[in-house]
Amino acid sequence: MRPGFRTLVSCALLVSGAALMLYGTYIPAKAWLAQLLLDRAWERRLAGESDVPPWPWADTQPVARLTLARLGIEQIVLAGASGRVLAFGPGHVTGSARPGDRGNVVISGHRDTHFRWLASLRDGDRLDLETSDGHSRPYAVVRSAVHHERDIGLLDPMDGDQLRLLTCYPLDAIDSGTPQRYVVTARPLRL
Repeated sequence: MRPGFRTLVSCALLVSGAALMLYGTYIPAKAWLAQLLLDRAWERRLAGESDVPPWPWADTQPVARLTLARLGIEQIVLAGASGRVLAFGPGHVTGSARPGDRGNVVISGHRDTHFRWLASLRDGDRLDLETSDGHSRPYAVVRSAVHHERDIGLLDPMDGDQLRLLTCYPLDAIDSGTPQRYVVTARPLRL
């Protein structure tokens, strides 16, 4: 091979490798930046503003803040749980009880970004769910289990007073679209 051709092939491989690395960091970087913008929107919401979009073209807004002090987790929960919403943060599943209300509050998130930490939860861990009026409701993790995605009873707003966190399972899978869900159930703490 000629030296000029080798240089061209080497440059092409280098550029391709760099492009693949950038593509691989795109989703986590987007999730990280979204949480910064969501934190700002949440602070405005706590200050009394209503209908606070985190960025001008957003089709969702913050509805709660989920905190797990033991792991240093603090995440803004968005309204809705569509794929578009979950790309930016955990989402409150429409039709389940609203954060702060009694009933079955269901929050969903992606296993490889915002809900990666679910694998580190232990029974008894305290989760705090703060609503936009500034009130916080504490919960304690009571169990983790794997369910089929068709188990719609998990979303029933009247299925007890609890907080359920859902993500795809297995937690370390590479492929998306699995039919199983990892479900963490937490019950309200009486303080």
